[in-house]
Amino acid sequence: MHKLASRLQQFRSGSPLSFRLLAYILLFSSVFTLLASGIQIYNDFRKGVNSIEERMSVVETSYSSSLSRSLWALDQKLLEIQMEGILSLPDIIQLRLQIAPNSEILMGVVPNGVETRVHSFDLIHDGDESFKLGQMTITASLEQIYANLKQTVVVVLTTQFLKTFFISILIVWIFQYFVTRHLSAMANYARNFSLNNLDDPLQLDRPDTEINRIDELSQVTEAINQMRERLQEDLRKQRLDAAKINELSKAIEQSPSSVIICDRQWQIEFVNQKFTQLTGYDSAAMIGKHPGMLTDDPFLQRENRQLWQAIQLQVQRVGVWQGESNSVRRNGERFWEQLIVTPIKGTDGQVTNYLILGEDISIRKRYEQQLLRQANYDVLTGLPNRMLALDRLKLALAQAQREDTLVGVMFLDLDNFKHINDTMGHDAGDSLLIEAARRISSALRGTSTVARLGGDEFLVVLPGLQDADSTTQVAERILQTFATPFTLNHQEVFVSTSIGIAIYPTDSENSGTLLQNADAAMYQAKNKGKSAFERFSPEMKEVSHERLQIESRMRRALELNELELYFQPIVETCSGKVFGAEALLRWNNPTMGMVMPDKFIPLAEETGLIIPIGQWVLEQGCQAAMQWQKAYGIALSISVNVSPRQFRDPNFIDVVLSALKLSGLPPQRLELEITERLILDNSIETSEILTRLDQEGIRLSVDDFGTGYSALSYLKSYPFDTLKIDKSFVQDVNNKQEDASLVRAIINMAHSLGLKVIAEGVEEEEQITFLNDENCDYSQGYFYGRPMPEPEYRDWLETSQRAQI
Repeated sequence: MHKLASRLQQFRSGSPLSFRLLAYILLFSSVFTLLASGIQIYNDFRKGVNSIEERMSVVETSYSSSLSRSLWALDQKLLEIQMEGILSLPDIIQLRLQIAPNSEILMGVVPNGVETRVHSFDLIHDGDESFKLGQMTITASLEQIYANLKQTVVVVLTTQFLKTFFISILIVWIFQYFVTRHLSAMANYARNFSLNNLDDPLQLDRPDTEINRIDELSQVTEAINQMRERLQEDLRKQRLDAAKINELSKAIEQSPSSVIICDRQWQIEFVNQKFTQLTGYDSAAMIGKHPGMLTDDPFLQRENRQLWQAIQLQVQRVGVWQGESNSVRRNGERFWEQLIVTPIKGTDGQVTNYLILGEDISIRKRYEQQLLRQANYDVLTGLPNRMLALDRLKLALAQAQREDTLVGVMFLDLDNFKHINDTMGHDAGDSLLIEAARRISSALRGTSTVARLGGDEFLVVLPGLQDADSTTQVAERILQTFATPFTLNHQEVFVSTSIGIAIYPTDSENSGTLLQNADAAMYQAKNKGKSAFERFSPEMKEVSHERLQIESRMRRALELNELELYFQPIVETCSGKVFGAEALLRWNNPTMGMVMPDKFIPLAEETGLIIPIGQWVLEQGCQAAMQWQKAYGIALSISVNVSPRQFRDPNFIDVVLSALKLSGLPPQRLELEITERLILDNSIETSEILTRLDQEGIRLSVDDFGTGYSALSYLKSYPFDTLKIDKSFVQDVNNKQEDASLVRAIINMAHSLGLKVIAEGVEEEEQITFLNDENCDYSQGYFYGRPMPEPEYRDWLETSQRAQI
């Protein structure tokens, strides 16, 4: 009761010591907070400005020589990549590259009202004579620094004031609760202390916790009777600290990153196990060495010395260095390493050691280089692709304008490449392109560029020419390299190329027009007979324009209903009864008149228009066969030619099945005619498509048999139903014994494989007699009827039906 009354009395009278403590805390903490906040805010602002200025200086040091080399080489693509790299740095908002005499490249925008720092430096080419190429001006924005400054002022002052106030109140309360009342208890104990109660310990009214046992009050009240306990606690803490140090050492040793710890003189004191695995160097042998002097190669040592001088300077100035290094393993193998170098400071703030963390990023660097190469180079041939070629062409034109020289542009297209690709397979086509690229490159000088534009098209840029005849000499050398046969699939194949040439500035001063003119000249070379070259002339634009007109009109032919189907009868040879018809495509254009297939089908193949056109032919052909059945009560088959481009369309099978479904025609009455060169592709995709069509009940026919490679083994591999003998063999069966023997052999061979035979080009009755004697199943040709529009074919059917009654 006495103690309780004493505490109540203290509470009523207050605690003068607590209130004085509160006043002093508020006063001094407020002054210190304002002073420290001001210094902190000003230092943060200066550090931000200094970091921007240092960054711009580092850009000058790191990029001036590489920018000068790129600018001297007129490599605009590399210049843009380097400038984009600079512009990606923090706070850099604009780059202005002034190129002598009066050109410039500007990247980035400076917003209005933004305070900036500007740094300029000259780009100088050091050769026999120093030559100023231009000046780079870097503009950095202080907007982020001021934004951070404003935010920091508000946050720091508000938080510091609230923190100071509440902490002061809390400290006073804590001081009163944890100290003042116990000081009163200690005073009462001192008043009552005597020799009679030395064995009575001082006990304070507070929980017996670990913290309470080691604080100042405990040290005062329990100085004697708790000495042993405090000593034991100190020993326990030491063991705990040792355990923590041991755990930290294990963590560093087992770190997935390599760790190097150096002393203040940058001498290695410790390396972990990952460093040994990464570099191959023994950890004991590294002690005392400089991290940049691990190799014994003098050249690498000089290279590393320059890097580590920059690293040490950066760490001393900024406090950290982070970057990529092309390091070397003990076996001499180079690898890319991501490094972070930071100082380790003691309790007094002084640097005691340096920590170097490393990580192997070789895989990432290879991936980045691969992506960069894929963006600028053709994967198959390794040549520059279209994008890089156009950049080099523009640079060549700019150089030619400055030096008053010529630039030759050559457009090359391999002759009959599509035929080789279709007949010998894509692998052979790829091999041909690789070898063609090598031969073209071998005919050029070092400053020239050869690029693959796509497919079998190549572009050659010849810069710095003094006269146009130089392009003729290069073209002749290229044609000469193609005189030697190509070895594809262990076969010798002769492939030539057609070359179109345009000259800057004679033919055009624009890169796009130059390419168009060279393309027009190339088509003229092909028309000339292939394996030739042609210089561009204005007349060629008319030919190119005509081809573009045909392509443009053909793109609208389906939409304007200009396409027509003609039908040629197919009859049984022995009876003369009609069996079906072959659907043949015609194009009736109001401007050009009737355009024959050999004029527009190759262009449709090249442009891909053959896919929608082929779908239309299938749908119309199937519908016509069903209409004939409804009109005349006879189930006729319909034959439709399929082009290689159409056959390889991923949706081809769906298109065929859709045409059958829309028309209602049974699958067995549709026959798809496929050329030999398509089946000789012998790919998995070809086999799967033919097998799927056969499973659906669709008949398959080999068209124009005998004109290609006539590989009989493929007839056994694929599910064909019919074989069509080309008319070139049929027309002379009664005049040439060799043609008669060949046709006879084809019929016998086809029948032995279970195939039906259709003879094309039958024009005479003697041919029918021969074919009938040889048991040819069906015949087709002018003797029975020419290809005719659908109304005329209906009339022919009626006449044929009446004649057979």
